[in-house]
Amino acid sequence: MTTPNRTTHIRLTSHPGAGSPVRFPIHWGAADPRERGPIVASVTRPGDRNVVGTYGGAYALYRALAVSSGTLNPIQRPDLTDTAPVVQLGPHPQWADPARIVSLDPWGHLAGPVFADLIAEGVDIRPTIAVTRAHISLLEINQAIDKGRLKADGTVMQANGDVAVVKAAIDPVWYLPGIAERFGVSDEALRRVLFEQTAGMYPELVTRPDLDVFLPPIGGMTVYMIGDPAKLGRVPLTCRVHDECNGSDVFGSDICTCRPYLVHGIEECVRQAQEGGVGLIVYNRKEGRALGEVTKFLVYNARKRQQGGDQAATYFERTECVAGVQDARFQQLMPDVLHWLGIRHIDRFVSMSNMKYDAIVGSGITIGERVPIPADLVPPDAHVEMEAKKAAGYYAPEGAADLKTVIGRPLEG
Repeated sequence: MTTPNRTTHIRLTSHPGAGSPVRFPIHWGAADPRERGPIVASVTRPGDRNVVGTYGGAYALYRALAVSSGTLNPIQRPDLTDTAPVVQLGPHPQWADPARIVSLDPWGHLAGPVFADLIAEGVDIRPTIAVTRAHISLLEINQAIDKGRLKADGTVMQANGDVAVVKAAIDPVWYLPGIAERFGVSDEALRRVLFEQTAGMYPELVTRPDLDVFLPPIGGMTVYMIGDPAKLGRVPLTCRVHDECNGSDVFGSDICTCRPYLVHGIEECVRQAQEGGVGLIVYNRKEGRALGEVTKFLVYNARKRQQGGDQAATYFERTECVAGVQDARFQQLMPDVLHWLGIRHIDRFVSMSNMKYDAIVGSGITIGERVPIPADLVPPDAHVEMEAKKAAGYYAPEGAADLKTVIGRPLEG
């Protein structure tokens, strides 16, 4: 028996052809969400899609595994009943400024109520931000109570040390023309490099110039607000912007100051909230300076095995030898979340990072005091890191926390 020849046509993209009109055009920066248009990134109705990529960032691949294994119906849609934010956040004037926010959807937490009619019609629109309430419990916070630095007040902090927070999980949503402008490259060049460096994973980046929004397969961020979020912009604000470090934040590795600085930031935020202000922690998924944990561990080996042992003078050199770059976090996108929250001034910034400081003030947000990590919180093995950052200008000089910075002018590192 002979098998007849068959010609199989495989569609390489999930979007309509380049000449097809987009049903829901996106007008980034529009003050009204209906005018701006929904972010439609579902694969269940390809004709409705108006972005490159899909919901869930890197977790979209786990969804694909669930579908392939038969444990998830590929056309399943979320039931958004009772999932609306627990507090009202925004809108703020910055939402209508396309230059202020380019890496997240400011309307992402309001997708359900704003586009309820389209969702009921069958359009698969999903939130890219979720806002809920919780309590956080940290050993170090309890120790701060024991040492008299903090006191339970029954509102911000319970007697057992639990801290009340409003937290928001944010998936990245990139407005490509704005991203390109932020980095000083052309939109076309950015799209081409994104396409090439993902090995052609998203062909629409180069075949669909009419699609300006990209949902990249990367981690997002979590925002923890301590105190009343409605007071943001009206009362003193203490803020810590923290980049993920799994080894320290979760497992307590002593080679860096990440967890100590994070916990110190939380303590300062609790104190600010108890004094009538608001505390804010922004936790970015940028493991190993956005180089990844494998690269970070390779660098650890290279640093400790070099002649003379781990040294501040070669700290960043060893990173660059392994990764090709010292730091890939590129803090240019980091202030977007602060603009999403309507922040215009940070009274106390719990960080001495010049890269973070420069990015924030460069985006138009002013900073008063910069708060360093207390010397007694620096693990012994982390002194190499601290000295290297100071020498490289990544970390402001000692005593900078006692100075009022000149607005718009970064401190010398």
